[in-house]
Amino acid sequence: MIEVSASDQYLTVSADTPLMDIYDALPAGLYPPFPPLELPGGVGGLVSRGGFGQTFFFGAEVLGLTFIAPSGRRVVTGGRTVKNVQGYDLTRPFVGSFGALGHAETVTLRLRPGLVSAYQRKEGTLEDVQGSSARFLWQDSRTLHAYHFGHVREVEDVMAEFGGTVIEGTLDYRSVFPGGMGVGEDGPLRDHRFSWADGGMVPQVPLLFAQVAASI
Repeated sequence: MIEVSASDQYLTVSADTPLMDIYDALPAGLYPPFPPLELPGGVGGLVSRGGFGQTFFFGAEVLGLTFIAPSGRRVVTGGRTVKNVQGYDLTRPFVGSFGALGHAETVTLRLRPGLVSAYQRKEGTLEDVQGSSARFLWQDSRTLHAYHFGHVREVEDVMAEFGGTVIEGTLDYRSVFPGGMGVGEDGPLRDHRFSWADGGMVPQVPLLFAQVAASI
């Protein structure tokens, strides 16, 4: 299921929707809050991990979701607008919870306008491009990837600064993480925050967070 509202700039999808299916469904000029690549677990996996490769707070891009709590209860939280919150807000705690609060059924994401986009890659490490203005910047082994969208001049300036080779098409990382994507110090992929490893360890759940999970 993919439901797009171009006028209100949001979309609602089934949690198992592949990431690139969203790119294929969007009208020109609107973008989701993740780079054009495929990751294991689709949109639900991405939300559970707290996003990937972005330089902004991913939780603010998730407007709402439905999920099945560990108790088996179906929970509806958030909505289709930024201010659509009544009672306790479980949307942001769910983002990045690595399944501690349950498993998503549907997800509503904010869409952002952009006039053009560009994707480049080059040899190097993240340390080589500290301070880069690229919207998405990530590392795969010794290869750096940069993706940016926005006004024509802005995109041209950002990608000229990065200085990579223009790439057409998308990346598919599902074969890199056949056991699922998790946190790990020696993983094959990392972004601005930490390394990602195949089947990596789930972060330890704080006591208060565990109590919240048990209460729903």
